[in-house]
Amino acid sequence: MEHILLTATADDIGKRLDRYISRNTEYSRNSVQILLDNGDISVNDKAVNKSYKIKPGDNISITVHPPKETAIIAEDIPLDIYYEDSHLLVVNKPKGMVVHPANGNEDGTLVNALMYHCKDSLSGINGEIRPGIVHRIDKDTSGLLVVAKNDFAHEHLARQFKEHSINRVYNAIVYGNVKNDEGDIDAPIGRHKTDRKKFCVTNQNSKNAFTHYKVLERLNGYTLIEAKLKTGRTHQIRVHMQSIGHPLAGDPVYGPKNIIKELDGQALHAGVIGFIHPATNEYMEFSSPWCEQFTKFYNKTRFK
Repeated sequence: MEHILLTATADDIGKRLDRYISRNTEYSRNSVQILLDNGDISVNDKAVNKSYKIKPGDNISITVHPPKETAIIAEDIPLDIYYEDSHLLVVNKPKGMVVHPANGNEDGTLVNALMYHCKDSLSGINGEIRPGIVHRIDKDTSGLLVVAKNDFAHEHLARQFKEHSINRVYNAIVYGNVKNDEGDIDAPIGRHKTDRKKFCVTNQNSKNAFTHYKVLERLNGYTLIEAKLKTGRTHQIRVHMQSIGHPLAGDPVYGPKNIIKELDGQALHAGVIGFIHPATNEYMEFSSPWCEQFTKFYNKTRFK
């Protein structure tokens, strides 16, 4: 365990606490904010938040705990890896695989597989349950994820996600004939009032969400679309497409009650991901093909 003591001077007055600490220690602002959230930083022996402004003579105490041993069991699960180096890897997640352990899904997840493949080489910023996970996609969504193998890469990639500079392109098959060839859905998303497992377009306790969609092909009773995200809210594409009357085919939560069982969940594939490499500063982009269920349903619904 490491203890750090800092005393503010007159030159530090008015600075944000997280920025002040990151400039006076080896820890990044992201790491400092996590320490604040965990109650490991105090000012004059009192808990404060990250937006606290420095006052002259403030005594800042920082406690850094050693990393916890993870309880996650490494599992030898095959991974479809598109790229890997010492900083990150890009993996094509199969449909039906959960990204990280949670109640009811303690094993068989992407994290379990990563723990086996990467051993100790995964970032720890998101905690012991989600090592290396910078972003996620739903269990029944297939496609590409970028995974951080160290905290430097994690912070760099997380910043790109926050700045919406990551290029993420999805394909989806939605119900009905989408009239416009393309369009923007700029609508805030928050939790459903009565069903806490669902999300909806709402102005109450919500976050802004922006999706651009483009029609790729009109099918027999369905439409194949491309969707690009400028934000990354939970269930964003599923909620946004439902909000304009075109829920995703096979979606058991936001679609019709008569579920298309052959799809095993929503017809959604994260097909393209592009980002700046944290170490080389070069732009990298990867693409992956649709999963089997998506492909079969697409072929079935095409006009002959």
